[in-house]
Amino acid sequence: MLSQYTQAAMVAENRRAAVPASVDSVPTSAMQEDHVSMGWGAARKLRVSLRNLSAIVAIELTAAARGLDLRAPLQPAPGTAAALEAVRRHVPGFGEDRWLAPELAAAQELVESGVVVAAVEAAIGELR
Repeated sequence: MLSQYTQAAMVAENRRAAVPASVDSVPTSAMQEDHVSMGWGAARKLRVSLRNLSAIVAIELTAAARGLDLRAPLQPAPGTAAALEAVRRHVPGFGEDRWLAPELAAAQELVESGVVVAAVEAAIGELR
């Protein structure tokens, strides 16, 4: 449940960051420069949004892996099985109550590094 709260907060932050940076443009230098692109601010917002997105996907990946674990002995499709195997090599399955931050950080690293996508593509071919 706590990871869902974390995810919802990051989604809300990304929505706020989606407002175009150009709306913050203000006249400067005594109206001599009336348009400032705010490109630097937009780039900073993009960096935060991308980091949030990888964390959001990591939470989804962790929850999906748990869901697949609960469906055993049913076997997922080959691509899904490859993703689950990649996740389980780095992120432990269910167990006693514990602090989830290390597991979510490991899942986020898998998302950002492309390990899961590579495992799926090795199993089923290139994703498009």
